[in-house]
Amino acid sequence: MATLGLNHINIRADRALLDALRDFYCDIVGLHEGFRPPFPGFGYWLYAEGATEAAVVHLYEAEPSEVRQKESPTYFDHFAFDCTGSADVEKLLEERGVPVHKTTIPLTGQLQFFVVDPAGNRVELNFGTPAG
Repeated sequence: MATLGLNHINIRADRALLDALRDFYCDIVGLHEGFRPPFPGFGYWLYAEGATEAAVVHLYEAEPSEVRQKESPTYFDHFAFDCTGSADVEKLLEERGVPVHKTTIPLTGQLQFFVVDPAGNRVELNFGTPAG
């Protein structure tokens, strides 16, 4: 077997949090809602700019009896997106009151913004150069 790349991330949450996550990933990260097969449970599939073939974020409604522990011990740290327009994104984050931690990768100068989604997941937004 050869791994070709990351297919998608999936987040399960109650409906209210699911809607907040959809808004965050569409409004802040720049994904857009698109086609989702008719699964029995409610959810959203979110796509990157220009993509219609593969959704990069799947949001799926948890069952009412399902308990999701936000503070469960795990080694997961974050997931990352390649982005453009760092100045516009930084302005949007400020306008929306989303805290951001900015770093620059040594030698390459790649700019990174770290934000936290409504479910508490760390999200890395990568910009090709400091100008983004």
